[in-house]
Amino acid sequence: MQLISSQMVKYAERSSWIRKMFEEGIRLKQQFGEDAVFDFSLGNPDLPPPPAVKHALAELADQADQPFFLGYMPNFGYPDVRRKLADEVSREQGVAVPADSLVITCGAAGALNSVFRAVLEPGDEVLAPAPYFVEYGFYAENHGATLVTVRSKPLTFELDLAAIDAAITAKTQVVLINSPNNPTGAVYSRRELDGLAAILTRHNQGRDKPIYILSDEPYRFLAFDGVEVPSLLPIYPYSIVCSSFSKNLSMAGERIGYALINPAIEGREKLVGAVVMANRILGFVNAPALAQKLLGKALGSSVDVAVYDARRKAMAQVLDKAGIRYTMPRGAFYFFPEAPGGDDVAFCATLQEEKILAVPGTGFGYPGFFRLAFCVGEEIIARSADAFVRAVTRTA
Repeated sequence: MQLISSQMVKYAERSSWIRKMFEEGIRLKQQFGEDAVFDFSLGNPDLPPPPAVKHALAELADQADQPFFLGYMPNFGYPDVRRKLADEVSREQGVAVPADSLVITCGAAGALNSVFRAVLEPGDEVLAPAPYFVEYGFYAENHGATLVTVRSKPLTFELDLAAIDAAITAKTQVVLINSPNNPTGAVYSRRELDGLAAILTRHNQGRDKPIYILSDEPYRFLAFDGVEVPSLLPIYPYSIVCSSFSKNLSMAGERIGYALINPAIEGREKLVGAVVMANRILGFVNAPALAQKLLGKALGSSVDVAVYDARRKAMAQVLDKAGIRYTMPRGAFYFFPEAPGGDDVAFCATLQEEKILAVPGTGFGYPGFFRLAFCVGEEIIARSADAFVRAVTRTA
């Protein structure tokens, strides 16, 4: 007797390599001890939330006996938090964003799914550069669409604009980008985004519905060496930003994020209303009340980016010592190096024998490379150096 749908069976078979390696890490740590395992598999922020979150929790605890303290609110979120968020994203994006362009959501995943539900029809295509976060495909399929991927340029992971242009069809409804990027650490330049906008503007001619650019931006705050993360809002009118506070406030488990509809979109009110309705009917209803209240008090604060930068440099030293080729990440907290020998799955298996946990690039639709998440202690990164050298030596 089959207990689950055939689609869920298919999803389970395609389940994320990230989770597989994370679960393998649990097994290795139980067998050999926490200190013996170098776990770079999961992008789970290990830094504590900034002090503003702790202070907000204390303040909110004193208010918890008020009526409706954690009760229902408008589906788009608390109006006062929405206004504060509008001020914050206006500063980040360099564009005046009115509060009624925002929907507060259950994390970036809730935002992506709500936007997809609002704009996609069964049979549509979502186009994304590879490598990509594997669950993008599941999110598209949730709404009857198909994820189509286009390989980014090797090693630099810049957008291959000619390939994107060639991949657009009459079914393309959304181009989904992620910058700073998971898994590569790439940050798309203004030149790349201008080129992408020009391509879509040309393809929009004669279409009944425009092609949207949906920008997934939970790592916007985490760019290094003075790198600018350009805003899409002034570049392309049919742009939508989805983001969360999982990384910059280390609140991944609180599931708090937002969808930002470009104020320049004609008929913006209808699109915002559709996203709010999608948020309801998908079962999210509204973002968690406590997380919203925390956000309202902690907006503008962040974890210490310098800690991640120091780890990035330590990881680069480890890879240099092992002779592994990579492009220095410009943002996020990931390296996406080239797999020695070319077989990413085999090399990650060799790393695992050295008690190093990494994720094969195959899991991100980009074989031949592997992902390392450097959201772990600098001392752990440094101690892994000899194990990396041994793994490369065994592969040669």
